[in-house]
Amino acid sequence: MNKTKLMTLTALLTAINVTLSTFITIPIGPIKAMPMQHLINVICAVILGPWYGLLQALLSSTVRNILGIGTIFAFPGSMIGVLLASLLYKYRRKLYLASLGEVVGTGVIGSIVCIPISWLLGFGNLAFWPLFISFLLSSLFGAIASYIILISFERRGILKHYIR
Repeated sequence: MNKTKLMTLTALLTAINVTLSTFITIPIGPIKAMPMQHLINVICAVILGPWYGLLQALLSSTVRNILGIGTIFAFPGSMIGVLLASLLYKYRRKLYLASLGEVVGTGVIGSIVCIPISWLLGFGNLAFWPLFISFLLSSLFGAIASYIILISFERRGILKHYIR
């Protein structure tokens, strides 16, 4: 795929992510769980790869924060998730590993990386469990949904036209 197509798909998936996130948001205190971010992350991991996937996560988080529908916690969670999902998929070519990478990257590693941010915002140690549970559940639901979508694309032969 040439760079123009990659950038176009990145912009399109970013727009879909931001649009869907306005409808499906689960507020948990200072955190807003957005399963659509994780759904799009896994799709980006498989179709676009790590660098364009990271760009999509960065752009989506930035736009959502500008619009007031996101939080600062979106940056590390979404970016770590898409990176791990991309790398696992890139080296093993298994769709379930991309989904698993999103859950581990966002749900586990991303929530741990967000702890210093919660301290800076004055939430202290009280924010760890809400962060962990919301990131884990949000990424799990999004990863399962994306896995189902990607499997159906693969069975219909659509996915092979887009995988790098």
